[in-house]
Amino acid sequence: MVIEAIERDLSHEPVREARQRKPLRPNPIAPWELRVGDLRVFYDVQGGLEPTVTILAVGTKRGNRLLVAGRELKL
Repeated sequence: MVIEAIERDLSHEPVREARQRKPLRPNPIAPWELRVGDLRVFYDVQGGLEPTVTILAVGTKRGNRLLVAGRELKL
């Protein structure tokens, strides 16, 4: 499910804000977030015409809590 969402939503215009993806305020994790159900994919984009998307973390968000690999992180 996550891989399909990444391929579908981040292969073209990964820095265009949409319903399921948004830029984040400055934080130690990533500048962008993709929502996939209860999961969150945090990523960065480098380059211009042919950008490279780097997945930095995948976690679950419950309210204001973000859990990545069982550890709570602050956004």
